[in-house]
Amino acid sequence: MSEPTTTRVELPERGPDGRGSFVHDGRRYAVFTVDDRPLVVDGDCPHKSGPLAEGLVRDGAVVCPWHWYTFDLHTLKCRTGDAGPMRGHRVEQVDGRWYAWVGPPASRSWADRLRELARGPSDSS
Repeated sequence: MSEPTTTRVELPERGPDGRGSFVHDGRRYAVFTVDDRPLVVDGDCPHKSGPLAEGLVRDGAVVCPWHWYTFDLHTLKCRTGDAGPMRGHRVEQVDGRWYAWVGPPASRSWADRLRELARGPSDSS
């Protein structure tokens, strides 16, 4: 079985609040500044796919704007519920520019898929 391929993507400029977002190959990514360097995670919340880039950032965490799940920006783990961790991506600086290595979506177990079906459709309510 071959390894999934990753692609190096140049990061967009971050706003004055140290964050940003981008879309690559149809997938959303969120960029946060942690310890003076960018952190890139999947842009969809692991709970119900809320837009993490639009979340409130404080106390070393991002709060999803849809259902208030809070994720630690150092460990990527959920602080407030049973949602899985955020999926982070390797970041490197080359010639003064920041890049992320992004790949295909993580495969999900059947148990995760069934839990998502039991929760119902994703919505912002």
